[in-house]
Amino acid sequence: MKENKGILLESGTNELEIVEFGIGKNKFGINVIKVKEIINPVPITIVPHAHPNVEGIIELRGEVLPVVNVADALGFPASENPKQDKFIVAEFNQQKVVFHVHSVTQIHRISWTQIEKPSDMYQGLEGQIIGVIKLNGDMILLLDFEKIVVEINPETGISIQQVKKLGKRSNSQTRLVVAEDSPLLRKLLHDTLTEAGFEYLEFFENGQDALDYLEGIVESGKPLADEVHLVITDIEMPQMDGHHLTKRIKQHPELSKLPVIIFSSLITDSLRHKGQIVGADAQISKPEITALIKLIDEYSL
Repeated sequence: MKENKGILLESGTNELEIVEFGIGKNKFGINVIKVKEIINPVPITIVPHAHPNVEGIIELRGEVLPVVNVADALGFPASENPKQDKFIVAEFNQQKVVFHVHSVTQIHRISWTQIEKPSDMYQGLEGQIIGVIKLNGDMILLLDFEKIVVEINPETGISIQQVKKLGKRSNSQTRLVVAEDSPLLRKLLHDTLTEAGFEYLEFFENGQDALDYLEGIVESGKPLADEVHLVITDIEMPQMDGHHLTKRIKQHPELSKLPVIIFSSLITDSLRHKGQIVGADAQISKPEITALIKLIDEYSL
């Protein structure tokens, strides 16, 4: 899988490919488009006073990268057979991170509709699972890798302090629809956008719910411009991802006039074309919240 850019070349199909990996006897998954390559473990340099989940650093083709022990991050026991362990080199949120896992098995191509949202009843706001996949009698858990990294280094997350640096802002009448599956990120986005002066916010935990809401406005006969002015969407979401949501909006005779901004950890130079294909008006990488706010202002004029 060296320099894997993803087997799934189409955009907006509401499909994804996941790399299945193991921690102990448990099966987990990571989106293929986050994965740069998978390598055998190499010697790690220990960094004094590092976060408990960071084993240290390695040098890979001239880059110094942190190594996160996924078993430690999840509170699982150490590997029973370290010689079979693997390093998953991932890139998201404009950074590269190495995840130390116990095994890597195969790649699955699935639809986002096959991914169930984990219940808050068994994981809550602080949960580390963004989706559950039932496949061939097994359950594969999609990990929230962004949350794992933010817990290690909070500065990589969305911060209300970034918004305050913009200075005092007047309240905006712009009505925003936001699709974001993470309960924690929904709260952070709500707090930061409210701090930025946006009063009219409608949040949805996946693209399907957001689309149902938008289509419901059209079917009700209400003027669209009175109810919503702009859509912000994540990419990775159960049921319907942000690329497919954008495609559906831009193909809709009434909704197509709505500006759509994709706000995701997956916005990189090599993946930006996926959003362009489905008609996104703009794309911003998390956690650049100030850049997102400036774009909202621009498309609200």
